[in-house]
Amino acid sequence: MNSKVAVACALFSGAAVFACHGATSSASNDSTATVTTSGSAQAAQKVGGLAGHAGAGTALKADGSNQLAELAAGCFWGVEDAYRHVPGVVATTVGYEGGHTQNPDYDDVCTHTTGHAETVLVEFDPAKVSYQKLVQVFFEIHDPTQMNRQGPDVGTNYRSVIFTFSPEQQKTAEAEKMATASRLGKRVATEIIPQQPFWKAEQYHQQYSERTGDHSCPVDLKLSKMQTL
Repeated sequence: MNSKVAVACALFSGAAVFACHGATSSASNDSTATVTTSGSAQAAQKVGGLAGHAGAGTALKADGSNQLAELAAGCFWGVEDAYRHVPGVVATTVGYEGGHTQNPDYDDVCTHTTGHAETVLVEFDPAKVSYQKLVQVFFEIHDPTQMNRQGPDVGTNYRSVIFTFSPEQQKTAEAEKMATASRLGKRVATEIIPQQPFWKAEQYHQQYSERTGDHSCPVDLKLSKMQTL
């Protein structure tokens, strides 16, 4: 395991994760939460909150020449937060993908019976950031060797998945997966499969870390390093 991933894994313990999954939907349904004024939050505020015109399993479409990416790497609060600090990302939305039921909500997904993964939909400007770079970020911010979990968060909803929108994305993701496995010297559990219906998550999940200032789910995402990855 390389040093960046090792740092990420070390931060999965204890309260760093409790903040994410200790909350319940009834207690957290507050779309008016105060936005923090930290430097990292200010940097992220320029990024939009609706990627690909996401809805309830509806067709996704990027604006203009933008493109879309979908990545699942554990608790989507922290994963979304990381991508909102990558230059060239235009907008992000969190949701559920890869399952076998219609209109899932957070409580449904947390039963680990719907098959959905907590997923981040990223809309990006390919003139400013490549899809390859987004996949490289993906492999840096979580432990892709873990199957159906990230740290103490266990279940298929926390599995590592890249949902692709084209054969070109599939090829890029597969190449980066192989490179990651070689670098780590371990089998990488990440699934790479074609994009499926994306169900936008409840509003209180959207941009959660940015609104609350809580950057601990799933890890302290080294937000300053997102600028240089």
